[in-house]
Amino acid sequence: MAAHGGLSAPGSGRIGLPTFPPVALSADAPPFVPMATDGLQIDSPSDVEKHFSRCWAKLRALRPDCGPLREELNLLFDQLLSENYSRTFAPSFNIRPEDVCTLLEHASCLVSLSQEHLVIKLCQLIHHLLNQLKIIMDEQTLDVLVNYTASALKVCSTWTHSDVLLALSTIVYGNGHQCQQHLSHLLGKDGILLLYSSPSQANIELRRVALTCMANICFRIPGQPPLDDQYRSACFGVFLKTLHSPKPSNTDELFYCMVVQAALKGIQYCVSCGKWKFGGEEELGSVLAALKRLMFQGAPGVSVEWPAVLYPARLPQYEGVSPKPAEPPKSSAAPKDSASPGKALGNKKRKSRGKGKKMSTEESRGDEGKEDDRTAMPSFQKERGREGESLFKPSASSLYPTWKRNSSDSEFSDPEGNAQSKLRLYHGRVRQGALQCLLAVVKSVEKRTLYGYWSSFIPDSPIGGPPPLTLLTIILKDPSPKVRAFALQVLSALLDGSRQFLGVAEDTTSPRTSYTPFSFLLATAVRELHRALSLALLAETSSQTLTQVIKCLAYLVTNAPYHRLSPGLLSPLWKQIRPYVRHRDVNVRVSVLTLYGALVTTQAPLPEVGLLLQQPEGRSNSTGSFTPQDSSLSWRQKDGVSSPCRTPVTHSQRSSHTQSPHVLDTPGEEDSAPPWLLQLCVSLVTQPREDQSDSEGAGTGGGAALEPSPVRLEALQVLSQLVRGYFSLTQAFLREIGQVSARCLGETDPSIQLHGAKLLEELGTGIIQQYRAENNVPESARVPMSQVVQFWSEVLSGPLNGALQNEQHPTLQTSACDTLSSILPQAFAQLPDKTQLMCITVLLGLTYSENYLVKTAAVRALGIYILFPCLREDVMFVADTANTILAALDDRSTNVCAKAAWSLGNLTDTLIVNMESVGVDFQEELSDMLLLKMLQAATRAAADKDRVKCNAVRALGNLLHFLRKSQLTRSVFQRPLEDAVRALVKTVQSEASMKVRWNACYALGNAFRNPALPLDTAPWSSEAFSALCHVVTSCKNFKVRIKSAAALAVPADRGCYGNTKRFGCVWHSLATALENSEDTNDFLEYRYSASLRHTLSQALLHLLSLSQSPDMPALWASLASEKGRGIREHLIKYLRAEEGGREGAEGDKDEGDDSFNPQQRIGGLQQTLIRLKELKAEGEGREEEEKGKEEVVHFLEDLLKTCEEL
Repeated sequence: MAAHGGLSAPGSGRIGLPTFPPVALSADAPPFVPMATDGLQIDSPSDVEKHFSRCWAKLRALRPDCGPLREELNLLFDQLLSENYSRTFAPSFNIRPEDVCTLLEHASCLVSLSQEHLVIKLCQLIHHLLNQLKIIMDEQTLDVLVNYTASALKVCSTWTHSDVLLALSTIVYGNGHQCQQHLSHLLGKDGILLLYSSPSQANIELRRVALTCMANICFRIPGQPPLDDQYRSACFGVFLKTLHSPKPSNTDELFYCMVVQAALKGIQYCVSCGKWKFGGEEELGSVLAALKRLMFQGAPGVSVEWPAVLYPARLPQYEGVSPKPAEPPKSSAAPKDSASPGKALGNKKRKSRGKGKKMSTEESRGDEGKEDDRTAMPSFQKERGREGESLFKPSASSLYPTWKRNSSDSEFSDPEGNAQSKLRLYHGRVRQGALQCLLAVVKSVEKRTLYGYWSSFIPDSPIGGPPPLTLLTIILKDPSPKVRAFALQVLSALLDGSRQFLGVAEDTTSPRTSYTPFSFLLATAVRELHRALSLALLAETSSQTLTQVIKCLAYLVTNAPYHRLSPGLLSPLWKQIRPYVRHRDVNVRVSVLTLYGALVTTQAPLPEVGLLLQQPEGRSNSTGSFTPQDSSLSWRQKDGVSSPCRTPVTHSQRSSHTQSPHVLDTPGEEDSAPPWLLQLCVSLVTQPREDQSDSEGAGTGGGAALEPSPVRLEALQVLSQLVRGYFSLTQAFLREIGQVSARCLGETDPSIQLHGAKLLEELGTGIIQQYRAENNVPESARVPMSQVVQFWSEVLSGPLNGALQNEQHPTLQTSACDTLSSILPQAFAQLPDKTQLMCITVLLGLTYSENYLVKTAAVRALGIYILFPCLREDVMFVADTANTILAALDDRSTNVCAKAAWSLGNLTDTLIVNMESVGVDFQEELSDMLLLKMLQAATRAAADKDRVKCNAVRALGNLLHFLRKSQLTRSVFQRPLEDAVRALVKTVQSEASMKVRWNACYALGNAFRNPALPLDTAPWSSEAFSALCHVVTSCKNFKVRIKSAAALAVPADRGCYGNTKRFGCVWHSLATALENSEDTNDFLEYRYSASLRHTLSQALLHLLSLSQSPDMPALWASLASEKGRGIREHLIKYLRAEEGGREGAEGDKDEGDDSFNPQQRIGGLQQTLIRLKELKAEGEGREEEEKGKEEVVHFLEDLLKTCEEL
């Protein structure tokens, strides 16, 4: 129950005093501090505590029947109000919260509501103590004080209500959900807060405090329940109405700004505290329209007819700038793309050329034809001294970048109390509050809904005319660094998670002249974002805001589809951010590395980024590509922001040269140099900093200090991302990168050790990817096997062992296990035996760790090792691994169980491989009891959660395939066998995820491959066939149908299908499924329809090849019906290979996959035809069988004839 002041401001009568600086309207605002004439605080912390205790004791001694009660209370209240209780200035005193609560409760009992002068002082005291001491009240005190203030609002005169509401707003801050019994009086119909907060309220101070009180009621501390929707909606409506209401003519602008700030905070609290749903598109559009208008509150030269509502589709007439006499000629003379904010700056730059020619040299050095954009900001440096207060000249045609007038922040208070300076301050706070509120809205509204409003906040195309007012306008031109930073945060929130939306963007081909496609508009928006943020990067002088610019660029790079855009966007950015890796501010350096990480991660490998990585450092310096950054850094120094670290780019380049021992300047050796980014990251991780002036450096006594830990960690992350995305460019320096990892693992900082281990894992994964056959990497392009073996020998004999045994840091152990699992199997086989044994022993031991993360990683690593060719035939290793996995399957952690089930699936895959390669010898060596335990454990796991179940059924299928006849006939196996099959059947029929169901179908098909299974006689076999027949005809998911059809086509003997009735049921199900293979309501499933028809056709022909004479009547009845004509057409397509069998199959085995060409398929059908002709009917239904056989033979002959003719 926090009782912070929230939006509270100093009491009435103190606003506007020229002696004191203005105070921000927030709970974190520093309170007034009494100072002596010499500038020192009046009292020491001990005096504050003693003074409070003395006043507390006196107040507790007072009783309502005391004679001079009024005078005593008045004196005590004055003494308490005169003290400063802020812990910012006196952190060591100890005033207990319960004493404050007791004091306020007792005081409320002593002050009668009829004594209005004392009521005001008590309310001021409540605000004073709770706001400065940050007291968390107990429920009793909260109830007493809310009752008192609510009663005062009913009984006392209106002139007291401002102070009463100020106290109430402090009391209810974060406690709104506990004041339900009073909310009907305050916020119900005709509630006093609704009355005072109404736009029709004449008393602006009363209106402001009422809005503040409502906002604080809506505020919710994380973990608390939100306010009732009824009251929150009422407050939201008032806040929104306030934002849309015009300023009363008789109201001071400063007071009106404070009212708007309170309403903005209120909307922010409503939206961000708990689940909030806007009342339809109209309400959301109304909020966005108000916030967009207030984003530009007090901005010079903005004269726009603002809409009351923003709609998802952009309507240009809503954003037209009001015409001014002098402006149309400028607009008509502007270039085509002058609609973007940066181009407006370019126009201003051209105007200022006549005033001096100093900038001409700088302007002529802009790269890539963007001189106007990149030098517009510096050009205003020359004018700032002459413009003075030009920010508020009404004739300004656009937002001039006057925030670069001097190095101090324009929102700092004016010591002389200048009214215009104060107005700038309050306008800046309104813009900041609007952006904070917009950030809350962006985070609370569904991304898909927000996409329709992008064009209102992000320019998507140069449409001619004046530049649109968007977030980019604020980022480039707002005078306040804080406002610019919040605008960047909003833009980052919009870009975050927008990959699917921006993925439509494309401009690789020229758009049609008749219309502009949406994809091209999005591509234009991406380019405009790049251009504007690059300008902001050049012009920004505030380190905090510069950090936000770079972070915003990282969000853009992460989500933009550069593979669909014309190349050239990333190269300028890559070069532009390069000087900032030596920036004096640690946060800037970290954010630059984050951006480089995004560049090497997005759609890797991108050809453009690959070329940038291969560009030697020395060559890029000679191209002049750093000139704009050089000039921007130099004018920053002229602007009074210079420091020993803000040196020209040439120093940064020289610095990185000296820290990168691999840089080779000779032309013949340039190709052997590592990528510049690789050199940079290695130097940041391992080399001491040349510049030790950074107060945040990680100095160690008198020795050379390394980079601060955040910089080193981010550099390690970039190294990992570089290895992951561009392994072919880094593989030549495998040993050097491994040494960096080893050094990190040898340090004492667990975070550095963790990132070192992750870097090793990425190196191992990159090597494995190269050696995978499906990646088709030529032998000459791979890392040589000898080098891989040497690399892992050095790693496994280094500090990785210490990380594996570091029980104090389980996360590090987990990452070390993952590193062990990334060893190339072929290289593992060539490691010394003792090294192999060490890896296996460590992993087996870590599976008994008490930490579930370590246990999960160790079980996963064993699941990978069991697939190694050099280990899978070792029966002892297989048995040890199996016992370990079985123990992990019983773990309480679902994560451990899921990974154990995955490893068990891999282990059973190994059993099948060994059965096929080694043969019966391996099967006989493996313990029957161990197989039985595995079968029972997998059956139990098949009833677990889907994450466990999907691999448990895979293991069941493999085990049922692996068991020998001698095992299946043993009585101890009978019940587990039946339970296992029924578990698979239940999973096939369940409502589990589709992945689980098609894994279960595949598992049944896998089991059917075991000739020892008694499919013809077992009672569970009919359940298995029935489940598959049901799924193949009725499941909505086509991949499940494909798997079930493939399973039904597995048995190689007619007897496996059982009697004629069951055989006919299987045929009928497959035929029905083939007939309905295009019936789906989900378009995404349609892509699998060809693969489904392929598998079904193959299954039907398989059944024909196994059919016997008793089956002929049922087969002929099906082929002679209407359904038979459809079967004939599909079989013709299959025989002629017109159906794509692998379409949508995702590389899964047995999914309609046969390697037969059309001739082989037809040959197989001819063999079937010959066999059917030789069948002899016997028994009672001989005539019917013969007739059926003749008709089926005729059908197949006609089928073959048609295929041959076509």
